[in-house]
Amino acid sequence: MKKAVMLINDTTYAFNLRGAIIEKLVSEGFEVVVVGQLLEHQDKLKAMGAKLVGVETGRHGTNPFSDLQLMYTYKKILRNEKPDVVLTYNIKPNVYGGMACQHLKIPYLPNVTGLGTPVENPGKLQKLTIQLYKMGVAGGACVFFQNTDNRVFFEKHNMLKAGSRTRILPGSGVDLAKHPVLPWPEDGKVHFLFAARMMKEKGIDLFLAAAHKFANENTIFDVCGACDDENYKSILNNEKCVVYHGEQKDMTPFYRECSCFLYPSYYPEGMSNVLLEAAASGRPVIAADRAGCRETLDDGVTGFLVPVNDEKAAIEATEKILRMSSEERKIMGQRGSEKIRREFDRKLVVEAYWEEIEAIRGTK
Repeated sequence: MKKAVMLINDTTYAFNLRGAIIEKLVSEGFEVVVVGQLLEHQDKLKAMGAKLVGVETGRHGTNPFSDLQLMYTYKKILRNEKPDVVLTYNIKPNVYGGMACQHLKIPYLPNVTGLGTPVENPGKLQKLTIQLYKMGVAGGACVFFQNTDNRVFFEKHNMLKAGSRTRILPGSGVDLAKHPVLPWPEDGKVHFLFAARMMKEKGIDLFLAAAHKFANENTIFDVCGACDDENYKSILNNEKCVVYHGEQKDMTPFYRECSCFLYPSYYPEGMSNVLLEAAASGRPVIAADRAGCRETLDDGVTGFLVPVNDEKAAIEATEKILRMSSEERKIMGQRGSEKIRREFDRKLVVEAYWEEIEAIRGTK
């Protein structure tokens, strides 16, 4: 039987963002092995037909000895599984999984799901991380990127081998069946929504600044997401101008109530999934003018772009939305949904993967 191994941070990510690829591989007669930290959705992945192998990647750790151990762990698993192809995602699986695949001469497809802070920010750690990433993707049959800026960064820093095959994907794509256009809210209130892990780079401070200026009984600022930082937990739980809902497994009720998704994130991600989901749901969006966010909207047509980490601009964009009629906001959201359905359907991502896997297998 043909076999594909997926090296990934965790099962939550695998199910939420890579489930469609797993289903495609299984339907084509592949045995699929998901290797990562065993968190949520394990039963659902098994129901799809995937085998799970638990590995802690230490995604936030910077201990080189632990990271080398991860490479040896990957090599041991790959020797046992003997896959026909390996799909790698996230920084450490891309780097150490890529090195393991090269050593074992197994074809693999790395997906650069965002540069990450250590790569993007200049300094000693950047130099080391660039070198590691260069080694990790060096043998990839095709290197997938989620935005053009990330590929340009790799090219500028000589992180790709001469002649390397690359492709730009529409992020992770959107499961349009799970994110249909939602009915427009008719309660007469304007809801601004923010959804992310609470950290400065995600733009939460800019959202709070807009809330301080405009929140009232008819203009509501809703916040969803986990608080890793105790300071933000305290701020949000005591902040009277926002409604903090905590971490949510299902965002649909919040997208349904939302009038505008205000997400001025400048975090170095490949493509913002929450922006894609909110726009797919038929909601206008406000986003920062940076890679991984700007691609999700047409400025002035489906939402508004604001300069990176610009509080004044975020407030001005919020005011633009408030000045619009409900019907104007609705039309803007409809245009956004049409854009997402045209450019970011998850089926496009699955098709790209299948083309490269067929090319590896020599059947194309």
